Amino acid sequence: MNEGITLPAWLFVPVALLAIWAAAEHFLLPLLKRVVRWRADAVLNELGAKLHLPIPDFKLARRRALIERLYHDDRVQAAVQRSAGESGMTLREARRRADRYAREIVPSFNAYLYFRIGYWLGRGIARSLYRVRVGYADEAALFAVDPKSTVVFVINHRSNFDYVLVAFLAAERAALSYAVGEWARVWPMQTLIRSMGAYFVRRRSGDALYRAVLQRYVQLATEAGVTQAVFPEGGLSVDGALRPPKLGLIDYIVRGFDTASGRDVVFVPVAVNYDRVLEDRTLLRKLDPHPAPVSLRSAMRNTLGFVLKQLGLRMLGRWYRFGYACVNFGTPLSLRAFSRGANLRALPDAQRQERVQALGNELMSRVGGVVPVLPVALVSRILLENPERGLSALELKSRAFALQGQLAARGAHVYIPRGDQDYAIETGLRMLTLRRIVMEKDGLFRVRPDDMLLLTYYANSISHLFADHDGKP
Repeated sequence: MNEGITLPAWLFVPVALLAIWAAAEHFLLPLLKRVVRWRADAVLNELGAKLHLPIPDFKLARRRALIERLYHDDRVQAAVQRSAGESGMTLREARRRADRYAREIVPSFNAYLYFRIGYWLGRGIARSLYRVRVGYADEAALFAVDPKSTVVFVINHRSNFDYVLVAFLAAERAALSYAVGEWARVWPMQTLIRSMGAYFVRRRSGDALYRAVLQRYVQLATEAGVTQAVFPEGGLSVDGALRPPKLGLIDYIVRGFDTASGRDVVFVPVAVNYDRVLEDRTLLRKLDPHPAPVSLRSAMRNTLGFVLKQLGLRMLGRWYRFGYACVNFGTPLSLRAFSRGANLRALPDAQRQERVQALGNELMSRVGGVVPVLPVALVSRILLENPERGLSALELKSRAFALQGQLAARGAHVYIPRGDQDYAIETGLRMLTLRRIVMEKDGLFRVRPDDMLLLTYYANSISHLFADHDGKP
């Protein structure tokens, strides 16, 4: 009776692993979920009254419930029937595909992760890399927005860092829900991103069923008042200039908008600019019709080399932050006011597309109008005016003051650090000389010929502000 039982190692290991898995599944994970949920509820109780745009129940619902609601939606089920009839799939296969799409798209928002961990990380990373500033905000118009409306932040796309920067700066107003591309669908990043309230988008999907499921999710979130953030350019600007809008998500919102009843949709133009975009050289490679192939190992080696170089400079006390990162918030645009009483979703497709195109153009115009003019962009434009000729610091400043006057007359928003114009130009020059894009010799500043395209990239960020009424620079 007292004899022990001996198990061979090949049997003990899987039994032990199963026991650990069972303990984690039935005890540790449920306990962890309760703790996280309790902390999330505490954050909501603390921040609920402080947020200008409250968090709707739809955003706080359990992910499983949202998936079921989306999957069983009448319009999604009608799309399933059409897909099965048009593609030759069985109805069961079409339903299974729609369920998979719903699970892929729907986020899982956690207020604790967003407002505590995410905000803390975003603020720390942003401030460690940049001098972060809000240059301009139409405060009167922003505070006049009805809290019961659905707010959609419309943002130009300069860098993948935009997600972090705008979410951090808007955290005192609202919790944003982003549309994130497939690049982020890797474990464990996708779990964290979903917990921050973002939803994944296949930007080039030709599957009509997928588009129907995505469209219906966007419409349900909009109807429920979820604050969203969209990048109408559809991707990062590869040459630094503003791109024409791609209207997919905006069209989804318009198709679900009921002018006569329900809540209004208010678009807030948001413009971002940087003295240094982390991906600038990588983006410029896309302009090369025959770029040299870069292996994954080479890309990782270059990234690691960049990080080690920055750490080495920091240890030597020679490291500088990457200049200024500035965000401006423009005047909101009400969709109800824009529609002028017309029921846009009831229009024939061609007419609706015309109105949506006009809406997209107006939104991009408003975003472009509040793009921050930062020191590097201004100095870059001046140096490109006479690229073969060296300019002294005095000549650069004189030309910069003249350009700032022109921009101010056009209603542009020039960010002048410390309110000191001399310091602004010195800051821009320092950033460019530290990166060896601009070289100084005998008191004259010249652009390195090999970096002419890179300097053009930064000048392009404000080129639209100099365009005349015919759209010519």
